[in-house]
Amino acid sequence: MKSKTIILDGIDKKILKALTADARTPILEIARNVGISGAAIHQRLRKLEKSKLISGSKFILNPKVFGYNTLAFVGIYLEHATNSETIVKALKRIPEVLECHYTTGHYNIFIKLLCIDNAHLMHLLNTKIQTIPGIIRTESVISLDQQIDRQIQI
Repeated sequence: MKSKTIILDGIDKKILKALTADARTPILEIARNVGISGAAIHQRLRKLEKSKLISGSKFILNPKVFGYNTLAFVGIYLEHATNSETIVKALKRIPEVLECHYTTGHYNIFIKLLCIDNAHLMHLLNTKIQTIPGIIRTESVISLDQQIDRQIQI
């Protein structure tokens, strides 16, 4: 798989910096700050979406407000790596699984889980994750506090 590199000019970078700082920044405000029309901003955004550099925008929910206080990372050992597609499909059906990655190293799969508390985590591990056919065992790490949360710099 060959990755494509996109060339950004100064205006593209200003647009992206403004929107990554706050995706709700009005296009006309960005246009005034950059010195081009709102239509030109829209045209550049369409070009960046078409290049797959950006995709959509989203609101970020605070899970603690919903009572989710335990964030865990779980390394999963598989009986046979060839079963991984079936196992990932089963993991997708568990709403608390936020991310799933194929990895190198000790684990075949590494997931990110969001749970109400440690008891909820243990319940998920014992009744939902470790019961998936093909999973031999898991290793969990609980996050005490996230210190860095950012995107790549432009």
